Amino acid sequence: MVEHVAELDGIYASLAHPVRREMLVRLRDRDLRVTDLAEPFPISLAAVSKHVGQLERGGLVARRVVGRDHWISLNAEGLRQAAGWLALYRSFWDRRLDALDALLRSDADG
Repeated sequence: MVEHVAELDGIYASLAHPVRREMLVRLRDRDLRVTDLAEPFPISLAAVSKHVGQLERGGLVARRVVGRDHWISLNAEGLRQAAGWLALYRSFWDRRLDALDALLRSDADG
C-alpha cells in the first residue's frame, strides 16, 4: 500500500503544475522532441527539461533518445491510476448531488 501511495504522490505532484499539465495535453496525439514540446512555453529549455524530469518521475511520460534528439511520449497509465483513486469518491459526490437535487426540487414544489 505504501508503494501505491508514493506512486500516487508522484503522479499528483507531476499534475500540480500548469506547464506540466499542458505538456501532457500536447503529448496526447503524438510523441514530441523536447525542443518541440518546449516551443509554446515562455521558459528556458532547462526549465522545460526539469518539468519533463518531474513527469518522468511521476511515471506520466517516457523518454527515448534517438541520436541527439530526446523524444517524449505520454504514459497514460499513471493518469488511469490517478483517475481510479478519484473514482473512489464518486459515490460520495453522487450522494451529495442527489441530496442537493432533492432539496432544490422540494423548494421548487413548496
